[in-house]
Amino acid sequence: MEKMTIKEIETVFLQGAATAEFIERCRTDSRKLVQTILRRYERAQKERERLHAMYAYERAAAKAGHTIVAGVDEAGRGPLAGPVAVAAVILPQEFHLPRLNDSKKLSAAVREALYDQIVSAAISYHVILIDAETIDHMNILQATRMGMYEAIAALSPAPEEVLIDAVELPKLSVPSTAIIKGDAKSASIAAASILAKVTRDRLMEEYDNTYPHYGFAKHKGYGTCEHIDAIRTYGVCPLHRKSFEPIRSILNE
Repeated sequence: MEKMTIKEIETVFLQGAATAEFIERCRTDSRKLVQTILRRYERAQKERERLHAMYAYERAAAKAGHTIVAGVDEAGRGPLAGPVAVAAVILPQEFHLPRLNDSKKLSAAVREALYDQIVSAAISYHVILIDAETIDHMNILQATRMGMYEAIAALSPAPEEVLIDAVELPKLSVPSTAIIKGDAKSASIAAASILAKVTRDRLMEEYDNTYPHYGFAKHKGYGTCEHIDAIRTYGVCPLHRKSFEPIRSILNE
């Protein structure tokens, strides 16, 4: 090991030729750059293992003969304003996408980068927007379900199995599984969560130009103190969900 240069050691790791014995010898190497290379390798290995685990549901579907698997998720069920965005996506099998995760665990910059990669690599994807008026009319759960059915129906090819974040979709004609915290457990659902989140965030930033009083670009329609104060000062706009509290109570004051 002492006779190997830093470049040679790095090449062994890059070529995937590092044996368990080689790694142990690296651990005892006194050179700081060797330790840096080793830490980088171990982080990459840990990320590969995490991503491999995120395909457990997709692999189970494939074993059942369902190779076209769609992931479904939403963004924006909780805000006081703006649409709920629902995304469905079919990824290539075992698609390796570093940093893929629940969109809520990622920075905006990482979500944007992953969005572009998902859109580029997806076999099929579709995003549905359900507006505030429909949400008020149907309630948020039913509006979300409707969006999920529509997003899935728009996929081509049609999925043979569907994985959904938490929400049951009993009317689907193909097998489906609702997975609690599925956006952190299934790669397909995680990808859908990113598509939905980025689409909705971009839209709320655009709405900020139309309705500048409310701060939509900052809080994306969620019920922050700043947002609620703006509602009390300026009233509601067409984006607000009038059936949501505290808006409903404010309108009745």
